[in-house]
Amino acid sequence: MKVASERFRERGVDGIGMADLMKEAGLTHGGFYKHFNSRAELVAEAIERALRDGSAVADSIAADPKASLGWLIDGYLSLTHRDNIAASCAVTTLAGDVVRSGERARSAYAAQVNRYAELIGKLITTLPAEEKRAPALAALATLVGATAMARAVSDEKLSREILRAAAADLKARLG
Repeated sequence: MKVASERFRERGVDGIGMADLMKEAGLTHGGFYKHFNSRAELVAEAIERALRDGSAVADSIAADPKASLGWLIDGYLSLTHRDNIAASCAVTTLAGDVVRSGERARSAYAAQVNRYAELIGKLITTLPAEEKRAPALAALATLVGATAMARAVSDEKLSREILRAAAADLKARLG
């Protein structure tokens, strides 16, 4: 499952065939069907795994007394996060695939979006609790969108500019 969740983040759900995925995972094609009834089941489980990995990161940030919104923004919009797609946030890397997936994957994705919005809301210190939800969702959308755009453009200078602009905007708006 680890291999599948990493490859799907790197290449997309349709970017790797089952035979290649099974080979990388050290399974035979027959071995695959001992574990999963269909490719769709594997995809749903791999997406859930990738999102669980993100939950673990969110939990560690939430438990860190030194965590701040600026620290989260800088980490998410870093070159390291941009370039390490296999281990990066599944909310960014798998959004396009989840749109075309079944309810199981979409529900897991929605739960993770809510989890991240909750985390960001806790890190926003400039607003009262009842006013944090919308800015937290907007911040998450900015983080995800900026990272996706920075990965998609072929111009390194523009990629870095996107990340810097998003970070500066979020910090100016949310402190």
